[in-house]
Amino acid sequence: MAKFSDIHLLHSLARTLADKGLTTPTEIQTAALPLLLTGRSVVGVAQTGSGKTLAYALPVLHQLKGLENDGQPVRSDGHPRALVMVPSRELGEQVSKVFKLFTHDTRLRVRTVLGGVGMDVARRNIQGCFEVLVATPGRLLQLLDRKLLNLSDVRVLVFDEADQMLDPTFIDDAKRIVAGCQPEVQLALFSATVSPKVQTLISELFTAAEVIRCKNANHLAPTLSTKRLFIKDGVRFPFLQKELERPVSGGTLIFVNTRDQCDEVARLVREAGQECVVYRGEMDKIERRKNLRAFREGKVPLLVSTDLASRGLDVDHVSRVINYHLPKSKENYVHRVGRTARAGRAGLVVNLVTQRDLPLMNQVDGGRS
Repeated sequence: MAKFSDIHLLHSLARTLADKGLTTPTEIQTAALPLLLTGRSVVGVAQTGSGKTLAYALPVLHQLKGLENDGQPVRSDGHPRALVMVPSRELGEQVSKVFKLFTHDTRLRVRTVLGGVGMDVARRNIQGCFEVLVATPGRLLQLLDRKLLNLSDVRVLVFDEADQMLDPTFIDDAKRIVAGCQPEVQLALFSATVSPKVQTLISELFTAAEVIRCKNANHLAPTLSTKRLFIKDGVRFPFLQKELERPVSGGTLIFVNTRDQCDEVARLVREAGQECVVYRGEMDKIERRKNLRAFREGKVPLLVSTDLASRGLDVDHVSRVINYHLPKSKENYVHRVGRTARAGRAGLVVNLVTQRDLPLMNQVDGGRS
């Protein structure tokens, strides 16, 4: 499949792709789309920013609109036909936006039930008939327990960014969700990395799935440039301050490892005369969303964050990632730097490296110092 036009999609979907200027599929889209369109279950492992959401959104919409065209519309309230599980509210909102790009002509309805949103809002979101539900596990299970949702008509179940679903009960919850769907439910799982937990899920629920491992999975984007600043005596901020004086064309994400470090770095940045916002756990969710929106819209050039922002967030204009504190694992490093150099765009990562970070750096560049 060299072009989207090479596959048989509903005319409304093909027209929207053309209107959006989307002609050439990415590697994961090329591999996954034909399989999902034929009803196969799929496990897709591909780097962040590779277009995984569109790889499953198009087949889901194609299948559900096909049922409607064949005289089988959704007739029962709270009975979705496709369910997309996401690890966070922010990712859920992003996934919903991708679906809604393609629903103007198809007239399919996409609803969300996400953590961080009040139960009253969640209940209103699932009133009436709709086809696609995007949900976080905790909120979904609450609604199932209250019998406000029914999964018995779900034909397609997708686990997106599965490596980010960190709850200890996730595997048991996933089994329960699958059991509530149609007996022959089509399954799809997409992930940037395969953690032991994700491997367990694949082994237990995806035994019949086609496994796709893109050649760049777990690797850094080829359009990413790397710069290393070696830190002595733990004095980091002067290096950061000098780096921030270098103009870039987009936003800058500054990563630290703890919430306290997040607040401290943000304070230092502001005292140095730079505007920034914070994005971390254990802060007011409304404030966190407001900060992310300000950064995403380009109103604030700097976002200081823990690893909360390293997984799943898609902010188009991030041109630079700075690891003020490097993570402990290569997996987390890949997720962090995956916030830039997305979809073929150029990006820069700046690493503040101490002696204890050298083993990680050796892993990142394959043993080269």
